[in-house]
Amino acid sequence: MATKTQLEESRRSAKRAVYREVVPAGEPWIRVIHRGQFFRIVDLEGNQAADTLFYNAHDYSDRYSAQDTIRAQQNVYLTTGTRLISSGGNVLLTIVADTCGRHDTLGGACATESNMVRYAIEKRYMHACRQSFVKAAIQWGRGLSKRDLTSNINFFMNVVVTPEGGLTFEDGVSGPGKYVEMRAEMDVLAIISNCPQLNNPCNGYNPTPVEVLIWDPGSNPGADDV
Repeated sequence: MATKTQLEESRRSAKRAVYREVVPAGEPWIRVIHRGQFFRIVDLEGNQAADTLFYNAHDYSDRYSAQDTIRAQQNVYLTTGTRLISSGGNVLLTIVADTCGRHDTLGGACATESNMVRYAIEKRYMHACRQSFVKAAIQWGRGLSKRDLTSNINFFMNVVVTPEGGLTFEDGVSGPGKYVEMRAEMDVLAIISNCPQLNNPCNGYNPTPVEVLIWDPGSNPGADDV
């Protein structure tokens, strides 16, 4: 499998976004991104991991598929140009800009159970992304439940595939202000768990906020992005 990356800056101005919100470390975020809208996640302080799930907003059984996405692009990492494919073979979103370079789609989300297995029994009571996803699903309602939670994307997270086929969690490759921007190819429900993990270097052992921005279709890019 290839591991190519493709850096690309966006010309969209944050001042022109129709929606903008900071998601604190350890907190969930959920919202529908409408077809044609542009959706950006910003790593505000660097070395943060934004665990993210995507669904067809009108059919939650049609959801992001890591297997289909990797197969379609022949790349184990996500970067500019990646089409995020659903379990039904549909394109949910396309990454149109990326200043980080690559994003993980293999490492999954931390859970209380995995914290115990990977680190120590006493880590069971530490907050984890799986809990944030469940919290977001409950808050959203509308037919979304714990059973709909599946494999996620880890934006900004550095999970290295070893020559033997194993996975290692390494210090992040992102930095303050790095971002990934996507265009919704259909109405998409997005859920973010801004990862609270303290046991591996995916957050630099210091979880920090991320910011999410949304632009409407046809929004005019500007050079005064801040």
